[in-house]
Amino acid sequence: MKRLVEFPMEDGSTILVEVDEPGMGGGTLRSGRPGEMIERASVTYEEAVSKIQPAAVSIVTRIRQMPLPPNEISVELGISLSAEAGAFIASASTQAHLKLTLTWVATPPAHTVSQSLPPSNSGAFSQVQK
Repeated sequence: MKRLVEFPMEDGSTILVEVDEPGMGGGTLRSGRPGEMIERASVTYEEAVSKIQPAAVSIVTRIRQMPLPPNEISVELGISLSAEAGAFIASASTQAHLKLTLTWVATPPAHTVSQSLPPSNSGAFSQVQK
């Protein structure tokens, strides 16, 4: 059952998040639109989201420690929000939602200057003798 949870923000504003959780939790309820109840989360939105930050940092740190680390790392975590638990990595049946994209940029092999210059014309330069 989908319901609305109001997360307070650190700046004093609020954000409404639609969550898919059975039943109402222990948060304070207030009425929203007619026939709709809104539950107030017990933590701020920033506190809730900060719970998943260690997972993202850990992934990026481990990837950077690879013998040949990628030039670019993209981490996509599916998160769920809960009035009681805050944020957590969302699951799709028994699998957590995580998308990791690693990109290596190929660099051309290093050449010496003489290898990259066009061949010289033997008659183009002459020595000046004094």
